[in-house]
Formats: sequence, structure tokens, C-alpha cells
Amino acid sequence: MVHDTTKLLFLTCCLCLAVAGPAAAFAQDQKDVYVAKVDPDGVQRIRLEGGGYFFKPNHIVVKVNGQVELLASREAGITPHDLVIKAPEAGIAVEVDLAAEPKKIAFTPTAVGKFPFYCGKKLLFFASHRERGMEGLLEVVP
Repeated sequence: MVHDTTKLLFLTCCLCLAVAGPAAAFAQDQKDVYVAKVDPDGVQRIRLEGGGYFFKPNHIVVKVNGQVELLASREAGITPHDLVIKAPEAGIAVEVDLAAEPKKIAFTPTAVGKFPFYCGKKLLFFASHRERGMEGLLEVVP
């Protein structure tokens, strides 16, 4: 009886991973480009949501040397997510746990370039959230 339950749980996990893998790859191919506009106070504000192995938008374009303010949250649920942007060459160092309540993340990019952002969470031996498609691109333009 115990072995049957364990086998059933294992097969269920395998099936979930088999279905989620292609879905994550498909989601990763879909680009949702958001070009930040400069508000009257000079701040580039972007609303960012993370969740079931996605970020929306997953391609953000901002201007160099302009203050950026991300209002970041995650969709409702129990799965933890975070936002990581490591671009020291552009003066950007973000590593923030996301919650259902939006968090304000401010930085000023100091160099032009394309910098990945991603969720750094990983459960045991499963693929990381980033490997499952939870990543995006911060593009800093002149």
C-alpha cells in the first residue's frame, strides 16, 4: 500500500514536469516588450508581475542614467518567487523576494546594455524557476 502511494506520487510529479516543461519553453519564447515612459517627475515607472514561471512584462526598455522604479509583485499562491538583476557594470544590484503586495524597487542604470533578470528560486533537485522560463531582459538604451 505504501509503495503504491509512493509510486503514484512519483508518477504524478513526472507527469506534471513533462507537461510544465514545454509550457515553460513556450512562455519563454513569448516576448512582452514594455518601453518605460518618463513621468513628469523624471522617474521611469514599470509595473512587473511574476508568477507561474513567468514575468510580465519580460522585456523592459529604460533609458540610461534615469531613475527607474519597479513596482514588483507575484501572483497569488504559495510558490515563492524573487527578482534578481545582477549588473554591477551598470550600477544595478537587485535581489528581492516578491509578495502579493507590490514592492517598490528603485535604481539608476549607469551603462547601456542588455541585462537578464530572473527568479533565483529552486526546489530541491527540480529545475530552477529560471530554467523553467522565469526570466526576462532589462534593456538600457541611450
